[in-house]
Amino acid sequence: MTTPDHESPAPQPPTPGQKDRIYRSPAGIAAGVLLLAIVAWLGIDAIVSGHDRTPWLALAAMIFLVPLVAAFTLRPAVYANEERLRVRNPFRIVTVPWGEVVSLRSGYSNEVVVKSGRKYQLWAVPVSLRARKKAAARDARANARRAAEARGEGGRRTGGLGGGFGFGFGGMTRGDVDVADGPARAESDKVMDDLRELLETKGESDAACGEVTVRWAYEIAGPAVAGAVLLAILVATG
Repeated sequence: MTTPDHESPAPQPPTPGQKDRIYRSPAGIAAGVLLLAIVAWLGIDAIVSGHDRTPWLALAAMIFLVPLVAAFTLRPAVYANEERLRVRNPFRIVTVPWGEVVSLRSGYSNEVVVKSGRKYQLWAVPVSLRARKKAAARDARANARRAAEARGEGGRRTGGLGGGFGFGFGGMTRGDVDVADGPARAESDKVMDDLRELLETKGESDAACGEVTVRWAYEIAGPAVAGAVLLAILVATG
């Protein structure tokens, strides 16, 4: 006696502590480290060697600037697993179960759209128009090479040291890689493709249900506001 092929397995409970895919911006992190180093260097120098009100102004400026720089460069990240998408933006953390996601949009910025109509920007996945143009140029070269191969011109090499003998460096272009690897994509678009794949495969699962939650990052906003108030008071009373 065999089990019917169409018998559905019992639903499995969500696995606690699932490993997240983490997406961050390397350029943003590098810029944040550099800016924080500059702020610390200038601020500490002003505090140590400054006179009169300068040390207090420098301290207030550091209290104001350091949280803001960290918030917009080091903090943004996107965490994704089989159940939900968690977006850590400069001043809030948005947790969206895949069942609540309507779409993932890519334009001048990358956004997640939920069923309530709200849109949340993915700060950790910035759009680079320059990278998209480069990817489009690679695709154009790949398409031209495929068309040449279809016309029987794929073995012809022009230019370079080898001339027309077929082994010159001039004929070895990035188009060779493009043909083998498929359409070129900017890095941010590859990330969005990964997220859309998760949405398509996990969006209808029972484990992907729930509500959208938003938590504000008071640990970032609090010091920044305090620094801004202190700086304003010092400037106004100077």
